[in-house]
Amino acid sequence: MRGLGVTVMPEWIQSEGIAQVLDNLEHAGANAVATSPYVMAESDADHAGREPPIDAGAGKVRLLDRSLWGKRELRCVTAPSYEPDLSQYRDLAYLPSEPTTLTKKEGPKIAAFFEAAKTRGFDVQLQVQAAIPPGYRVQFGGPNESDMPRLPDGSFHVNRVDKNGSLASPEIVNYTQSLIRDIATAYPMIDALRIDWPEYPPYDFKAWFFDFSDHAEASAQARGFDVDTMRRDCLALMADPTPLLENGFDVLPGFAALQRFKAELTIDLVKSCRAALPSSMRLVVHAFPPPWSHLSGMDFARVAEIADDIAVKLYTMHWPMMLQNYLQHFVDAGMEEDRASAGLLELFDTGGQSPFHYPEPSEPHAAGAGSQSRKIETAKAAIQDLANTIPSAHAYGPVNDVLNRVETALTAGDGRAWINRYGYLGDAKIEGLARIVPNTTAAFKAR
Repeated sequence: MRGLGVTVMPEWIQSEGIAQVLDNLEHAGANAVATSPYVMAESDADHAGREPPIDAGAGKVRLLDRSLWGKRELRCVTAPSYEPDLSQYRDLAYLPSEPTTLTKKEGPKIAAFFEAAKTRGFDVQLQVQAAIPPGYRVQFGGPNESDMPRLPDGSFHVNRVDKNGSLASPEIVNYTQSLIRDIATAYPMIDALRIDWPEYPPYDFKAWFFDFSDHAEASAQARGFDVDTMRRDCLALMADPTPLLENGFDVLPGFAALQRFKAELTIDLVKSCRAALPSSMRLVVHAFPPPWSHLSGMDFARVAEIADDIAVKLYTMHWPMMLQNYLQHFVDAGMEEDRASAGLLELFDTGGQSPFHYPEPSEPHAAGAGSQSRKIETAKAAIQDLANTIPSAHAYGPVNDVLNRVETALTAGDGRAWINRYGYLGDAKIEGLARIVPNTTAAFKAR
């Protein structure tokens, strides 16, 4: 069975219209679509965010391929696309965003989009954030200080790409469950729920050493982990990470134990999401690819026992950004830069070369087809037949490079793949997809 899915953020449904978006997806060969439960408006308010996301500053070079209300970048505000049922959130520390006039005016378009997509035979999915209240969109929201992950010295790491809370926080888990129940009721027509970042995103070096929050330490101790050893070894590697390039991630027992502990937290969160979701709806889990999955807490084999699909991210513009962040810590510890660069390229198997940088919109991504395919094969070997392994390519980049990466994903995924962010699928890319995407008349959901 073959299939191609595309994530379409709600703002394009609003800007281009339901029929135009679905026409474009059909022409591209897609037979599955996902969006999120919010709506957007352009704004110059102080709290407005940027579209496209700025990725902690590195992604400021990104411009949209499909103009949004006539612009390739803009500042924006959002509102839920539906009226949340507050009874689902009783006695919780977090509440969903309040509906606004934007909800009333634009919100019904999301349900209408799902219904229209189903009429055309699409598999329809809804995507939320697993640990960033209120959970509608990655750039908006975040946890209270008491629910933030901490480093082994007890400090916060505030300058990061993601805003994930501690996966050990009962308030984070309880809110995520309530959100899932709420949106499953609001959108009963969806076929699947996609949860993003149900792990500890390892975008930068310090995130390797999460989580020593009060919630996490209590959970680790209850599970029999030696928190003192975890803290000692993590502090040692934060000060001098060079042994990691020589001996791998299991170099010190406390650091290795931390990664196993993160996997336990991820499993618990995924289980809680599955429990909150109606049995008629599939669960899709987003995941960092190997070996980042080792650092994020994504145990593919165990998650595959719970989820229906695991979408393994091949967001290759992020890879050099991440390596550049890591590199500085190795150099600061006294390692020669060329040696550290070579060691990181080998450890993470990203392809490319130093100096590392976030690619410009017209610049092909450094990662080769080989490194992407190897990551999917590693994930598939762990997942086996317990769940579908769905490679997820990103639409950011020049036309031929994007098409090559989608072809790589389709091949590695045995004819199934996902494309993230319709906003980067300009007309030339859609025409290219129409030429390369195999026949997708078979149901995407088929195992």
